[in-house]
Amino acid sequence: MFGKGYGMPSSHSQFVAFFSISLSFFLLFRHMPSASASDTPWTLPERLVLSVLACLGASAVAYSRVYLNYHTPKQVMVGAAAGVLFAVAWFLLTTHLRRHGWIDWALDTWPARCGRMRDLITTEDIQDAGWGRWESRRKARRVVSNGRVKKTR
Repeated sequence: MFGKGYGMPSSHSQFVAFFSISLSFFLLFRHMPSASASDTPWTLPERLVLSVLACLGASAVAYSRVYLNYHTPKQVMVGAAAGVLFAVAWFLLTTHLRRHGWIDWALDTWPARCGRMRDLITTEDIQDAGWGRWESRRKARRVVSNGRVKKTR
């Protein structure tokens, strides 16, 4: 099959390995759940189960590449190993940058401020913040309409 077929390493295996390890590291080490008005945080066992499911899903994708004869076992193993290696390297790099203030420094630069970039991982619950903004806008629309005050809850 010279010049035809699928290559080395398996990009599917590499991607799903990177995704599952990155998700697992985030859920187990970086995510700091806190109760909010609209959300009950997941416990550590629940986050652990989700991490295991993500890794099982990645394993199923990797297995399917061999089962469907798209890749050899060696191509899949190299792809999965590359995905895990890059996920670990990325997690360690971003952890180092965050701990030493480089993320905060980068967010204070002119391009980051013009792009309205922010670090939502450790400072804000994205789901709750979005809900809070939507709820306050909804209430504001109900309060004033053509100069009359509407009934609000």
